[in-house]
Amino acid sequence: MTWSIVAHDPGTGAFAVAVATCAFAVGASCPFVRTGVGAVSTQSMTNRYLGPAVLDAMARGLSPAAAIESALAGDEGRGIRQVHAVDRHGRTAAWTGQNCVEWCGDRTGHGFSVAGNMLAGEAVLADTVAAFVSRDNLPLAERLVAALDAGDAAGGDKRGRQSAALLLTTTEDFPDINLRVDDHAEPLLELRRLLGLWRRDREPGLRDQPRRANPSGWVDLDAIEASWRSKGISLRFRR
Repeated sequence: MTWSIVAHDPGTGAFAVAVATCAFAVGASCPFVRTGVGAVSTQSMTNRYLGPAVLDAMARGLSPAAAIESALAGDEGRGIRQVHAVDRHGRTAAWTGQNCVEWCGDRTGHGFSVAGNMLAGEAVLADTVAAFVSRDNLPLAERLVAALDAGDAAGGDKRGRQSAALLLTTTEDFPDINLRVDDHAEPLLELRRLLGLWRRDREPGLRDQPRRANPSGWVDLDAIEASWRSKGISLRFRR
């Protein structure tokens, strides 16, 4: 009931998942990322335990193929699952269960994987892959959204549109980007709009947030207040 793309950017170390579907709140169930380890999407009749299990296995050094195999071993519903993953070496693997609803399938390449089920046709995945490969001049987040846009133009989820999500991590124990469109007539258009807002309003302040390299982040009260004043904000900390 979903199609998604998982990807790794070796230049930034980013792992990301972008996903769209005609179901409510896809971002709450399908995408999983872990800094330094990989990215996973678990879909079709989604088993949310599979995402962390695959990431745990890859963190232990298993390849994505072996990690997916081990995660599915105890799942009696593996025939209705779809799972795909990428690791820090750019290795990818995908599983499309034999009982997934047509059209279903997956396409893997170095550093990325695309998978989907209940789609309008094979062109959804083919066009998603082609757009991702051809737009390597874009930042990873925009590249993923462009890839989903191409798949949507090819028909996307054959039932229609409802939700989309983008999850991306680089260096921290939490995502840099965690955008969800849970219920919208044009979820990919809304996802692109939210990504633009993130670039404008959120990304510039990430360097000042608590992070591994600086666990407390920016705490100079005078400097923070000066920054507020420069933006026309008349706020002060208590002292």
